[in-house]
Amino acid sequence: MRGDDKGKEGKVLQVYPKTGRIKVEGINIVKKHRKARTAEETSGIVEMPAPFHASNVMLLDSKTGKPTRVRARLDKDGTKERIGVKSGEVIPRAR
Repeated sequence: MRGDDKGKEGKVLQVYPKTGRIKVEGINIVKKHRKARTAEETSGIVEMPAPFHASNVMLLDSKTGKPTRVRARLDKDGTKERIGVKSGEVIPRAR
């Protein structure tokens, strides 16, 4: 939603619940200088995704494919499900 990568889409790689941050594939790429730890490894500059705050991310609506806010609703069997605000469609959990 914000910064240099505004409007890009990607898959969530890792979630840090204690700090409220997430890593997303292809977003917030930083360069890290890495030293070779063994004789076979090579030193150099490695590009990797860095974590950023989860408030800067929106889920994609399952119907339209556009970003949407999310509401929670209890299903008939008592499980919580996510609902896209714009379309009212259920957003499935991909685990």
